[in-house]
Amino acid sequence: MTTTSMETLSPLYAVVDLGSNSFHMLITRQLADSVQVVDKVKRKVRLAAGLSEENILSEQAMAKGLECLSFFAERLQDIPEQNIRIVATATLRLAKNRADFIVKAEAVLNHKVTLLSGISEAEHIYLGVAHTSVSANKRLVLDIGGASTELIVGRGFNVKKAHSLNLGCVTYNQQYFSDGTLSDENFSRAISAAEHAIAPIKTDFCDIGWQCVLGGSGTMQALAEMLIYQHKPSVITLDFLYKVQKQLQNFDNINRIDLPGLSTERSPVIASGLAILIALFQQLSIKELILSSGALREGLLYEMLPNNRTTNIRQRTIRALSQRFHIDQQHAESVKRQINTIFSQLKSSWDLPDGNALALLLASGDLHEIGLLLEYKYHQQHSAYILTHADLAGFNQSDRQLLVSFVSLYKGDINLSLIEQQSAVDDASAKKLLIILRLAIKLCRRRKDDELPNYRIRLKDKALNLYLPEAWLMQHALIHDELKQENDHISRLGYSLHIECEK
Repeated sequence: MTTTSMETLSPLYAVVDLGSNSFHMLITRQLADSVQVVDKVKRKVRLAAGLSEENILSEQAMAKGLECLSFFAERLQDIPEQNIRIVATATLRLAKNRADFIVKAEAVLNHKVTLLSGISEAEHIYLGVAHTSVSANKRLVLDIGGASTELIVGRGFNVKKAHSLNLGCVTYNQQYFSDGTLSDENFSRAISAAEHAIAPIKTDFCDIGWQCVLGGSGTMQALAEMLIYQHKPSVITLDFLYKVQKQLQNFDNINRIDLPGLSTERSPVIASGLAILIALFQQLSIKELILSSGALREGLLYEMLPNNRTTNIRQRTIRALSQRFHIDQQHAESVKRQINTIFSQLKSSWDLPDGNALALLLASGDLHEIGLLLEYKYHQQHSAYILTHADLAGFNQSDRQLLVSFVSLYKGDINLSLIEQQSAVDDASAKKLLIILRLAIKLCRRRKDDELPNYRIRLKDKALNLYLPEAWLMQHALIHDELKQENDHISRLGYSLHIECEK
């Protein structure tokens, strides 16, 4: 078969998810070894609301869904057939007349629709998280949909246990909040019912165990957005869920919900989704949950792409940004070598955190000049803007905040509020890591590795002593002067810097 120019020059990929609450279409392409989102379309179909007690999908609900798919079909006609995945989930699993809808849907879309089993949906949700999130190796993934809730424990790309429960924010909204009343009784009934559904699988999951919990469904995204609106870390805890429940109960009806940071689109099903999430936290003794970057659609997408499991997620993201914004990668590597050198010399005396903290510091070395493509004068602000708004697969919200603070402060005046606003590491550690980044970049100002000498850095109380060869300092008067000026800046962080000459 002849390869078309479209496939050669613009390999587009599309995933369509016929969810119980919303229909989604995600269109992407591969760019610089990463995934670039070209288009996203979301329609609130609320298919699950059209299910009768006998699990018959109403004609009205089917008509609304098919109308939405007719819109999607327009966009899909431009994409190679082998690059398209269309799946249906919980509501159509439950619907006894699902065949009627699927046949009509395939005719509208001119593509096959795959009905995912609950386990298959759960496994693809987990893969979406594995492909887009960096976390502890052993993780529990939760996803609350419109008519089902998936729980998965896995390690790396391997699923250890997966389960799909027939409870979701749309179906629970109909069952426990149908009158729109946000009463304590309605919440108690919904939470109790969810706990009863979770209880039979609780032991199996807890026996496997996990190191962290991630979730990416609409309920969790909405809750994380509320935290971000309050300038708090987007880490969901049970105390926070109780607080939101109490706030919701101040409104006499779902239609009157008005919480800061909560979108009007999510308001109609936030109470039911919250009740299910509270039950999950209580039954599984979850301490905290962080938002994942991907879920079902990303799982389906990345499994279509070539070499999808061979590249480190963060390195893939960094490499793509470096190419897209023409970062001097040789210089970035030089900066990272000096970061590692200074970090290793100060690690013990400064009790520095390694692991994710060091990885983020090195990522800052990679990306600190990303804004130079726009202009030099305000490039730090441009860098901060790009990293605030770019798609950073492998970096969660807290990671992003630390990266933004570092690229904003890698030279010049230090705004302490940027350090205080991030939550990836404690303030004291963030200040120490920032000092290391600033010194590494200062030492690399000539942008020539062969011009860097061997040096030592030592800590005494709150004083940093940097020992450099006298001859090198004489040959690099500008760097020497800038290092001396750096003392004025890092004094804002509670430390002093002294440049010592060595023969």
